[in-house]
Amino acid sequence: MKYEDFVKNRITELRIKEDISEYQLSRNLGHSESYIHNISSGRALPPLKELFNICSYFGLTPQQFFDTEIDNPQMVAEAMEGFKQLSERDQQTILDLINSLKEKDK
Repeated sequence: MKYEDFVKNRITELRIKEDISEYQLSRNLGHSESYIHNISSGRALPPLKELFNICSYFGLTPQQFFDTEIDNPQMVAEAMEGFKQLSERDQQTILDLINSLKEKDK
């Protein structure tokens, strides 16, 4: 897949998941109502700074934007932020719980 196609498809995927229209997203980002439509249709690509703004709008880092293997990137980001604030002992407890749940699902 071409990078251009990936970017437009990923923005569309995130927009639909959040149940927001192209028009609404365009306006929320401070652009004309056709801005996101032009990206989604392949007529334009967002400049890097605007791609960062789109990532921020959806609560994603650029890395999370490009990582499609994560089903709920916002939830993972929130979990990681919380995890970082825990003591090492509590982090180990959470990790043990995750491993236990993974084993249970097998």
